[in-house]
Order: sequence, then structure tokens, then C-alpha cells
Amino acid sequence: MSAETTSNPDQSPDLAQRYQHELELALKRYTKAMGLLTNPPEVAVGQSPKEVIWTRNKARLYHYLPSPKAPKKHAVPLLFVYALINKPYVLDLRPGASLIQFLLERGYEIYLLDWGVPGPEDSNLTVDDYVLDYIPRAVKHTLRHAGAKELSILGYCLGGTLLTAFAALHPEMPIKNLIMMAAPLDFASCGLFQKWLDPKHFNVDQVIKAYGNMPAEIIDFGTKLLKPYPNFIGTYVGAFDKLWDDRAVESWLSMQKWVNDGVPFAGAAFKQWIKDFYQENKLTTNRLVLRGRQVKLENIKANLLVIVAQHDHIALPEQSKPLLDLVSSPDKELLVLPAGHVGLVVGRSASKGLWPALDKWLGARSS
Repeated sequence: MSAETTSNPDQSPDLAQRYQHELELALKRYTKAMGLLTNPPEVAVGQSPKEVIWTRNKARLYHYLPSPKAPKKHAVPLLFVYALINKPYVLDLRPGASLIQFLLERGYEIYLLDWGVPGPEDSNLTVDDYVLDYIPRAVKHTLRHAGAKELSILGYCLGGTLLTAFAALHPEMPIKNLIMMAAPLDFASCGLFQKWLDPKHFNVDQVIKAYGNMPAEIIDFGTKLLKPYPNFIGTYVGAFDKLWDDRAVESWLSMQKWVNDGVPFAGAAFKQWIKDFYQENKLTTNRLVLRGRQVKLENIKANLLVIVAQHDHIALPEQSKPLLDLVSSPDKELLVLPAGHVGLVVGRSASKGLWPALDKWLGARSS
């Protein structure tokens, strides 16, 4: 055994004091870490002021109040359509880490469609309902409230998938700019999900028969299994190393609140999502039919921006890119950013990557 690990009577006082200091520091760190894990303090999220301007069932359409810092106002309003399985406040996580706040300060009129949390009574909601009832009404109320003749729409993750079907089925809608952000669209190759959701191994009818709605906890667990170490261990190791940085701890707590604040997936819509998209890849092959209407992507003619995250393991980059070749838009662009699925929109890299790039593209097309 080395001298450093024995109770050597000749050990110098300075060395003993250093060991004592390191031990006390380690105990403090572990105590603080256990406190954060067992009794985390409440953190405020989604703080940008907003108002509800329309509701349907559990869904809410929000209008964000203009920022007093805004130098100008763009004439074309922007509507966010978010995913069904998470809460949209990741777009407005906290001051300084908010895409919505950033855009408000640059003079955009911002709206957001929040799907809400479906209950057992909503298990019969379908993809058809979201695409043909909810989104068209949200668009009309956005235009009416903004007093605008056309609008921009941004779909994030599954919200982008729904928005693509909506835009293809509603070529008459005054959509000037269409933005797909980390949106899974082509399911010919979708990584581990392709194996896990293969009908030979995954009977979605039996799952929904058992649960009614797909529980948020199961969806979250499956998503985290795509990268087990970073999701189950790495996030806590990283937080442990930054325990004395209050700002970093607040950021970590905010993100953990969002990650663990999932939303169940309406049963009927989840069955469609698995069968029509993951198992049969109907959207990009023009075989998707909603209420008897064929979804033809060539009907999309709006200015199109497809944003992909280079390190996205949930919506792989190759799932989004094919849209560019399937639409009729004369103005279309691909933006590839070195980020992950969530890091694309929130965090230090997002403020230097996505935010200014989105502002540049959209600002030039929102007059």
C-alpha cells in the first residue's frame, strides 16, 4: 500500500490538510447532488408572456406578446406546430435559452399550437383529426388574429410530419414559408426504431388495447434507449461536474424538467403513426390517405427550409432530406447544423447556430 493511503505518522501537515479539504469537498458535492436528485428545486420554464386566442378540446393556440426590445415587426406571422409527445416549452425553456424570446426580440409575431395532454377520453383521436381539423383552424385563427393574408409555419419533430401532410392537403392555404425542423418524414431507414417497431416484433394493436393511450413513460424510455449511456448516466455525470456553477445547474434542472414532463400519445393516432409511417412509410411514397384524401407532397409550393441536426438520433438527417426532392417549391433550402435533436433548439450552440440562421432565412421572406 502506498504512503498516501496509510496513516503515516511522518506525513506532512500540509498533505493531511489537503486530503481533509478534498474529503470535505467531496462530501459537500455528494450531499448537494443527492439533494438535487431526491428533492429538486422547482424551476420556472416557458416564461415569455403569452395569451390563449383559441382552444379545441385540450389544444391551445398561444399568441406571444411582442417584445418591447423588438426593433421592427415582420409582416408575416410565424406559427409553431410542435410534436404530440412532449410539451412545447422547450422552445421557450428559460430566459436566455429561448428560441421564441430570440425571435420576439427580432420583431416576429409568434404563435404556437400546444396540443395539450390527451386523457382516456381522447384515445380515438387520429392523425386525420390533427391534420384536417386542428391545424387548419389554428392557421385561420392565427391569420385572423394577426390581421395577415399569409403566414409562416414551423414544424418541429413530429409536428413537422403532421405539418407536411397538412400543407400537401391544403395547397389553397396562404402558407408563404414552410420550415421543417428535425422532422421525421421518410421512414425507409430510421435506425433502431426500424428494428424495434417491425410488425414481427411489435404488435401496436395489442399495446393500445392494453393502455388506451400510449403512456409517455414508455415513449420516453424507448427514446432514451437509443443512446443508453448519455441518457441514463452521462447526463448525471455532467451535472455532477458542474454542481458549483449555479447557472449550469439551473440549465440542467430546466432540461430535466422538460425531459421528464412527457405527454401520452392518443391511442388511435399512435397506431397510425406506427403503421402508416414507421412500418409502411406512406408519407414520402404518396400512399398516405387521410379521410379518403391522398397526401401528395408535390402539392407543396411554399418557400421551404428543411433543418436537420447532424447528430440527431431520433429524427435522422436522412429522414428529412428527401422532402426537398418531392415538393414543387421553387425556393427550397437545406440547413445542416452540428447538433442533436434537442440541442438544435436550446443551449449555447443553438444560440450561435440555429437561431441566427433561422432569423436570416425567415427574415428575408417575411416582409
